[in-house]
Amino acid sequence: MIGDGMGLGQITASMYLNKRGLYLEKFPVIGLQKTFSGNNLITDSAAGATAMACGVKTFNNGIGVNMDTIPVQSILELAEKNGLATGMIVTSSVVHGTPSPFMAHQANRQFKEAIALDFMNTDIDFLVGGGKKYFDRRESDDRNLYKELKEKGYFVSDYFKQDIMDMHIGSKKKFIFFTADDEPTSVMSGRKYLPYIASVGAKFLRKRNDKGFFLMIEGSQIDWGGHQNNAEQLIHELKDFNTAVGRILKFAQKDKETLVIVTADHETGGFAINNGSTKSELVPAFTTNGHTADLIPVFAFGPQSELFNGIYENTAIYEKMKKALRLKEEN
Repeated sequence: MIGDGMGLGQITASMYLNKRGLYLEKFPVIGLQKTFSGNNLITDSAAGATAMACGVKTFNNGIGVNMDTIPVQSILELAEKNGLATGMIVTSSVVHGTPSPFMAHQANRQFKEAIALDFMNTDIDFLVGGGKKYFDRRESDDRNLYKELKEKGYFVSDYFKQDIMDMHIGSKKKFIFFTADDEPTSVMSGRKYLPYIASVGAKFLRKRNDKGFFLMIEGSQIDWGGHQNNAEQLIHELKDFNTAVGRILKFAQKDKETLVIVTADHETGGFAINNGSTKSELVPAFTTNGHTADLIPVFAFGPQSELFNGIYENTAIYEKMKKALRLKEEN
């Protein structure tokens, strides 16, 4: 699980303002990851996510490629090849900087239609997020990927046809749902689907495959609150993400075979709690409207969670996940 832009400052603020604390406090293993990219001390989401998804450092804006723009296999793609079910649930568009490296390989994160096309090369079982227009109203070609996905046997629907919160989602067909034409709305503007679909997605994937599953869940808009220096927005987004963490933690506690990892791709905003704050009323401050080079916490729960103890490069997260899942590379 990735809380985009979620650093220790954001976690601390959310912990103080939530009287019941955070579900992250229930995770027995905590590590720290170094987030710098292949060409900059300050990473962007594309390079940060590529490091975790693919195990390589790349340049800022790079999606699932190495420093020479050569595609690198992601943990999701490797899980597919090892026969596991796979999924992604995000509160951004599915072609945004953080989710893209798990399924796509492009030299620039802005190549969103090309990223959507890369998605057609995977067999992901469960996909929820925004970005419908990059699939069904493309400017670079005449293809309708929305229609093509249906022809591949997927159940495909979107926000315009129905509310995902009202759906009964069976596991017989692979499932794709677009929650917005481009970027989904914020929690403060009414978005509610993340905690519910996180739980539904985990159960869906568990039923589809006895060998196990890989599911990436992103609370995308914590980052956006940081970029806007909007403490209220990022706290609301982190609260929503925390609820999703709680749903997945409950699933893992019952399942007893699921490893849960919670981290971020980077910190956003240089967020701090200043003098004059109380636990119920914080005085927040930001040092930038961009990202920082702060070390990022990694929380782990479940089988082989001990792998995530210590201080390590963000690229090591790929190797640790690969080991925990017992995934084998192709010969």
